[in-house]
Amino acid sequence: MKRACQSIFVAVAFAALLSACSGLRLVDTDVVSFAQWPGAAVPAPGSSYRFERLPSQQSALQPSGISGMELSQDQLETIARTALDKVGLRNNPSASNFNVQVSASTRYAPRYPYNGSAFGVGFGGFGGTGVSLGAGNAGSFIGFSFPLGMAESPLYMREVSILIRDAVSNAVVYESKATHSGVWSDAQAVLPAMFEAALQGFPTPPAGARRINIEIPR
Repeated sequence: MKRACQSIFVAVAFAALLSACSGLRLVDTDVVSFAQWPGAAVPAPGSSYRFERLPSQQSALQPSGISGMELSQDQLETIARTALDKVGLRNNPSASNFNVQVSASTRYAPRYPYNGSAFGVGFGGFGGTGVSLGAGNAGSFIGFSFPLGMAESPLYMREVSILIRDAVSNAVVYESKATHSGVWSDAQAVLPAMFEAALQGFPTPPAGARRINIEIPR
């Protein structure tokens, strides 16, 4: 029985190790979208838009953890343009059918090391990865450890928003928000997946909140 338990523990540890070392990571995003097209007429593929900015988005404020900004507005709009291209909208400021406003914010939360219960498998995030496994029974202990890093990264809680207005009436015709929490610090890799998720189902998204999973390279 003891040997069988050891074999199970080793198998679980190696499976976790292989998962941690895979070439892809999952951006699991929670999305809520609303559409209200005038006369139920959805935009045709190739419809044009231009970006518009709030006064705060036109300022010279630099990205920082304090302000909740990781990327500049120019960078956000470049990322959003790629996602909008995928759903058939084209950036043409001189002859636009729609005005598009995009934003993103980030909050940070520290993560604390595993607190040592009887049995556990742990993963470290960006800046340190580790797999550990152990079990205790009647004072004895069987343990396996595969340390791959020193510290855990903070938790990054990100939100992106897309607001689309009709260029003539200025009425809001599409609104979508996407949120994701993860350990990955590279916003330039994570935010494109979040904007893509925010536009899933465009121009007639399903009602209610939904989870959208997109894999991106490590």
